[in-house]
Amino acid sequence: MNIGLTGGIACGKSTVAEMLVRRGALLIDADRIAREVVEPGTPVLAEVIRRFGDDLLLPDGSLHRKKLGERVFGNREALRDLENLLHPPIRALIRERMQAYAAEQPDKLVVVDVPLLYESGQQAMYEQVMVVYVPREVQLQRLMARDGITSEQAEKRLLSQMPIEEKKGLADWVIDNSGTLEATEKQVEAFWNERGLS
Repeated sequence: MNIGLTGGIACGKSTVAEMLVRRGALLIDADRIAREVVEPGTPVLAEVIRRFGDDLLLPDGSLHRKKLGERVFGNREALRDLENLLHPPIRALIRERMQAYAAEQPDKLVVVDVPLLYESGQQAMYEQVMVVYVPREVQLQRLMARDGITSEQAEKRLLSQMPIEEKKGLADWVIDNSGTLEATEKQVEAFWNERGLS
């Protein structure tokens, strides 16, 4: 039993992931795996450095992620190259962990937190997809408040993702996180009970 968990930037995906974990779900975090595949000494890091330059290597041998982000942001070809290097090993590791969890704890729900699930065409990997949703205006306000950025900067970030309304339309489950935490908790509880997980 597994679900892909996604949403837009600043929609509260981590909050919902925590609520599911508190109920007993097993979490696989795609962002954490993305960091793992480029740890010092990994073949993927070597490939990234070969393609994007030695100056992305920090003195301790780790990747200067911020500098890499700046280098690929707004450059479609560079971004595509980076995705081609990172996505296959990330997906392989996600699959490996999903299979391990399914074998070790088959009665548990496995939640895979993937920020760009639809953008990277991964929905087929999961039995169902849950989208954490807030209206775009709320998303914009939360993003500006969270990251201390201007509305122009926030707009730019939102434009780099599929619109939240589109994701909502594709979802098997929608958790509307625009109200109180209690309201979100109730929706998570309803999902949990409906799946017979209690």
